[in-house]
Amino acid sequence: SIEREGQGELYQRFAQLKAKLEEMGMFDSAYKRNIPRFAQKIGVVTAGEGAALHDIITVATRRNPHVKIVLYPAIVQGEYAPASIVRGIGILDQMDCDVLIVGRGGGSIEDLWAFNEEIVVRAIFNSKIPIIAAVGHDTDVTLTNFVADRVAPTPSAAAEIAVPKLTDIRERLLLLKRSFERHLESILASKKMKLHNLELKIQNNSPMSIVINKRMRFDNLVQTLNLNMKMILDN
Repeated sequence: SIEREGQGELYQRFAQLKAKLEEMGMFDSAYKRNIPRFAQKIGVVTAGEGAALHDIITVATRRNPHVKIVLYPAIVQGEYAPASIVRGIGILDQMDCDVLIVGRGGGSIEDLWAFNEEIVVRAIFNSKIPIIAAVGHDTDVTLTNFVADRVAPTPSAAAEIAVPKLTDIRERLLLLKRSFERHLESILASKKMKLHNLELKIQNNSPMSIVINKRMRFDNLVQTLNLNMKMILDN
């Protein structure tokens, strides 16, 4: 019963803080940033040992073995967890990462409470780099879910969102290459037609062409004159 009362107090604190931060506009969709499509450097704030980190590394390297993962091994549970998570976000925010994953594995509301602390929510909101929240499992909800730029149901899913699949990148590049080639061929065909028309125009207006036309006209006039003179003489 004591445990239930404690959980009840936490749920009440959760609701009050959520209402406060929502009223401040920190959950507004206008502040959400897009996750880069071709991230090369992924920052991860989570426990240095555990299933969450293992899952993120496994999925990320499987999708793209060339991606770089930078870990800040944070304390994710207990009294010192909020300050540790905030420190991790701040440090990785300065390391030119393309995107950050902030999270941990599942647990009770007490286990996940660090991700409900206001200083953690504010650190995510103030981050210069887009952040994916990956706290717990599908049914776990923390305040980081509302402030993060993207929410993943699990750490593995966060890695799938953050890391582009190498085969997808290659297919995309191939499509872009073909599209570029078709566009280039169309431009070349149009330029060739324009060049041909200009060549004809130059030929028709060249000095030699004018001389030839004048000479033909002169010859025709001479022939006409000779015929007329012959007719006159015959008459």
